[in-house]
Amino acid sequence: MTASNLASTLRKRHQPRPMEAYDRLPPALRRWLAEAALPWSTHSALRIWNDPRRGGGIDAQEKCRRLDAVERAMLRRDAARIWGRDYPLARAEAP
Repeated sequence: MTASNLASTLRKRHQPRPMEAYDRLPPALRRWLAEAALPWSTHSALRIWNDPRRGGGIDAQEKCRRLDAVERAMLRRDAARIWGRDYPLARAEAP
């Protein structure tokens, strides 16, 4: 018995290969992702890393600091939403 849902005329979608995408990242970005507090996708991290509005021509250290700032803002936002505005991280001042 063959499954009719396996024979489709639809085009196959591109299957992402996350480890290959990770391996193509700049070494400094890979190190940053390995220590990140949140589970970033390679696509999201690389978009911030390469964003010219965020200082695309700056050095790797400054790009890592930019990612740190974005991650802190996300954690602060999530802390307020999950635990309330009185949670210490939610009240932390932006750097």
